[in-house]
Amino acid sequence: MSDTESNESEQNKNVTVDGVSLEQPGQVVLPLLTESIDVSRRKINTGVVQVATVTHTNNVLVEEDLSHDRVEIERVAIGRVVDSAPPVREEGDTTIIPVVEEILIVEKRLILKEEIHLRRVSVKEQHRETVTLRQQEAVVSRKASDPGPDGGKT
Repeated sequence: MSDTESNESEQNKNVTVDGVSLEQPGQVVLPLLTESIDVSRRKINTGVVQVATVTHTNNVLVEEDLSHDRVEIERVAIGRVVDSAPPVREEGDTTIIPVVEEILIVEKRLILKEEIHLRRVSVKEQHRETVTLRQQEAVVSRKASDPGPDGGKT
């Protein structure tokens, strides 16, 4: 077969898809291609970001009225006997806090608890015991000396 014949025979071929002919007489069928793509992500370090903060200061004069309370403490001696502790009370702008103290009252009584009676009794009895007695005596003795060449006269 010649080249012309083979081209014509290729053109006359019937192209079928799922049993259906796609070629009509005198038409040329071009095959279509399908492309697909896979998309994925990855991190790429493209540089460094640096953030710096700068603080500026301004001196501003502020004038405001301030109020505060001061507490004055005064101790007032009372010295009165009461039956129970008085409650905290207020008289005007003064708060009064009672301070109580319990004291012990001691009563002293002299009670005779016992007596001790002492009596002297003379008792005579015979007693025997061997006792060592010591006695000192002075013994004086003289020894005669030899008379010298002068006869003991000096």
